[in-house]
Order: sequence, then structure tokens, then C-alpha cells
Amino acid sequence: MLMGSQIGRRSLHVQKHECSSCGYPAAKIRKYNWSEKAKRRKTVGTGRTRYLKDVSRRFKNGFQTGTPKGARGVNAEKA
Repeated sequence: MLMGSQIGRRSLHVQKHECSSCGYPAAKIRKYNWSEKAKRRKTVGTGRTRYLKDVSRRFKNGFQTGTPKGARGVNAEKA
């Protein structure tokens, strides 16, 4: 029994060496317009979205980088 390394399901074809669910090892995720339900199940926001949860807050603040003004110290603000 072979497991797909990306999804952890038994959908990796032994002879083709290709996942029938996600298309691994292809560079892009396998998706077709004739399967709207499957696209809905796999789309962004159906998992943990550990990166995307952070983006809306950063967008609101204009994608600021570096340390906050107060954390730099008193001398850094005067200079």
C-alpha cells in the first residue's frame, strides 16, 4: 500500500508514480472544472490556513516589517 506524500491517502498509482487525487509529483495541484465539488473540498480555507490567517491582519496594517517603534529604545526614536 502506497500513501501519497502530500495528502496521506492511498491514491498514488504504483506504475504511473502519480497521485490520482492531487497529481503529485506534478508542480501544480490537480484540479478540473468538471468537478466543482472536489474543488470546493480542496480549496484554500478548508485546512488550517496557518499562513492565510495572518495575511488579513498584515494587510490592514500595510504589511509593515521590522521592529515596532517603542521596542527600539528611546535613543533610536530621537535620532
